[in-house]
Amino acid sequence: MFENIRLAFQGIWAHKMRSILTMLGIIIGIAAIITIVSTIKGTNEQIKENLIGAGNNVVTVQLNQSGYPYDMSWSPVPAGVRTVTEETRQELEEISGAEDVSLYCARNYVQQVYYKNAQYNGELFGIDSHYLNVYGYQVKSGRGFAQSDYDNFRKVALVDTTAVTTLFGGESPVGASLEINGDVFTVVGVVALSEEFTPTINSINDYWMYANTSSGAIYIPLATWPTAFQFDEPQNVAIRVSNTDVMTSVGKDAADLLTEKQIMDPDNMDFDYRSQDMLEQAQQLQSMSESTNSQLIWIASISLLVGGIGVMNIMLVSVTERTSEIGLKKAIGAKKRRILFQFLTEAAVLTSLGGIIGVVSGIGLAQLISSMMQIPVAIDVTAIGVSVVFSMLIGVIFGLLPAVKAANLNPIEALRRV
Repeated sequence: MFENIRLAFQGIWAHKMRSILTMLGIIIGIAAIITIVSTIKGTNEQIKENLIGAGNNVVTVQLNQSGYPYDMSWSPVPAGVRTVTEETRQELEEISGAEDVSLYCARNYVQQVYYKNAQYNGELFGIDSHYLNVYGYQVKSGRGFAQSDYDNFRKVALVDTTAVTTLFGGESPVGASLEINGDVFTVVGVVALSEEFTPTINSINDYWMYANTSSGAIYIPLATWPTAFQFDEPQNVAIRVSNTDVMTSVGKDAADLLTEKQIMDPDNMDFDYRSQDMLEQAQQLQSMSESTNSQLIWIASISLLVGGIGVMNIMLVSVTERTSEIGLKKAIGAKKRRILFQFLTEAAVLTSLGGIIGVVSGIGLAQLISSMMQIPVAIDVTAIGVSVVFSMLIGVIFGLLPAVKAANLNPIEALRRV
């Protein structure tokens, strides 16, 4: 085997230009595949990171009606649906993979909030004592909600840093008064994510998908929510999980538990709870990306077929050129198997070398595209290994016919050409 490999490298070195041209199809094909796979993986990781956030790992579970989220902004309190109790929240915490669970109510683009006669059209949340921890918020100024705020139904509020800019003009809002549905709430603090996450924006489509166009968020204690909106309503649930891999399973288990415990009439299938899984959304976008790019991989694979045909052609030429050599080897006792393996080894070495050069070229090309077009890439080690093995198989498959031809040469006819 080692002797065959040595002879193969000697043959490649003796015919350098011919060998390079023969390997060119393999090099181009492997380089194209490595580049495409690296770009796909990098894009998928970006999608996942942008949708899930920098380690946020939060699954939300909402009440749905006929498969659509039930929006309390425009709809009355649903009949036959209980509010989520503290006991149920604790049961949700016991789900495998769940680390913390929060209950909250929400209004999007609320129009019942004013500050100095200026209307606020951002988001309003009624949150429990677990919410800030679940989402990873920290108090930047002032204070957070104390347990006494919940126990005594105090009309206090927190705002995020975006609301500080849009509603308060960048001035400190601590101590300011907000009018929410006619009730006056006092701002006691400003909150922000402990690790501010900014999604990667590469195009206008990315902007509309990921960019934060909200006017900010205001938070009040969940205990005072019925005071501001005049009734109790079923809460949403936010669950912080241990890692992104369990988001789907935790969300499903939580939705099933809430549907079982909170829907008073089990025969009424109009209402149920469903998880809003960012990981699932990321996987859907990744699937769309992969289905498009898989076509590019197949197109790039055509060059591997062309490269394989080139290997077969050059090996047939090599058999013709080395007819006398083959005849001499057979005359001194070389068996068919030895001749066969010699030519198969030469073909495999030729294509493997092309595969290695193609891998290096593909990695370099992927990095070049990334720096020039700001497209994320992630080098896939598995793809590299598969590419090298595949290139070797191409050499074996397309080198088989020339090797068989060489092994079957009649030694007497071959020696006549000496």
